[in-house]
Amino acid sequence: MTMQERPLNPFDVSQDALYVEDTWREPFARLRAEMPLSWREESPFGAYWSAVTHDLVQEVELRHDVFSSRWDMGNITIADAVNGEGFPNFIAQDPPIHTAQRRVIAPAFSPSQMLKLDKQVRERTKMLMDGLPVGEPFDWVERVSIPQTLGMLCILFDMPFEEWRDIKRWSDWASGVSAENLNDEYRAQFLAQMGEMLARFDRELEDRRSKPPTDDLLSRMVHSEAMGHMEPMERIANIALLIVGGNDTTRNSMTALVEAFDKYPDQLERLRADRSLIPNAAQEIIRWQSPVTHMRRTALEDTELGGQVICKGEKIVMWYISANRDERVFPDAERFDVGRENARRHLGFGHGIHRCVGAKLAENQLATLIGEIVDRNIRIVPQGAPERLPSPFLHGFTSLPVRIEPQ
Repeated sequence: MTMQERPLNPFDVSQDALYVEDTWREPFARLRAEMPLSWREESPFGAYWSAVTHDLVQEVELRHDVFSSRWDMGNITIADAVNGEGFPNFIAQDPPIHTAQRRVIAPAFSPSQMLKLDKQVRERTKMLMDGLPVGEPFDWVERVSIPQTLGMLCILFDMPFEEWRDIKRWSDWASGVSAENLNDEYRAQFLAQMGEMLARFDRELEDRRSKPPTDDLLSRMVHSEAMGHMEPMERIANIALLIVGGNDTTRNSMTALVEAFDKYPDQLERLRADRSLIPNAAQEIIRWQSPVTHMRRTALEDTELGGQVICKGEKIVMWYISANRDERVFPDAERFDVGRENARRHLGFGHGIHRCVGAKLAENQLATLIGEIVDRNIRIVPQGAPERLPSPFLHGFTSLPVRIEPQ
């Protein structure tokens, strides 16, 4: 391998402002065209490589023997582990630990379990939609996206739905990757919130330990060899992973639906004319929104990627939000197209061994919500600009005022 001059990224795509102001498209389009793999020397998170095309992101994901997810090597986000105090959950591990711990969680999302959950998804979605006012403004994030996804999480944990606000708060703290949060005060508050979360979940874990194994996620954890005897920080990290993965991403895709149907009203009419497109529309909204903006890996050795030499210890950020707009894979990529033939090729859930374990549940929740909107013959009309999440990690919304109008 010969060192050559690195293509220097003129954009710090880790800046919150790009996502809050919704101005991320142009910098990523330039990078895809001019430097699919680039090096950024300075950012609040230190130096990093950016992989922005579909093929490069896939390659990094598949070469997990070289590009590590381990929390103690760095982290799975652009933000480094602080003083080695990373988040040792199963996606921040490499095989064999990752393999063993994922195997504990995966059966909760098996086809037989999904059949049980589907009924609950349909019931919850119908109930939420029935309760919405017609003709007067309300916040879609607060009334639909949050209670729908957190409700499903309470079902998966077999916990009382009344606790959803606590779970949402812990989820928001656990996913708070932002340059604004790189300080000791934030870290202290973060650890306090995670400690509170652990105390609550430890009560549930001990309850499950004293009972025969059941299907809920917490029971699966305590009754397994791989996850039954975790240290406190491991328990915090894995619970945080399950609550963030189980609600944030689906929550933000559910809100993006309103934006997509508003920008492309013809697509809602297509679905009304052909309901068989609904499962594909669920895939397309995940591609179009890309609810996880990026994941990060750390090079375990000097290696080549995209014609560049990546040095041992360097961090490489896979920008899913850009890969899902790669025109070579998705023609007219900015368009929300419910009939897009290859919508399933999106990387919104990752790829390879770390692909989202709960992807099927997320897809089902989205398809069910789309089906309700289609069948009710309504339009959901934004009543102002959405407030977007200040984060380069999760691509999301904090609020979206809307009004429901009959068609």
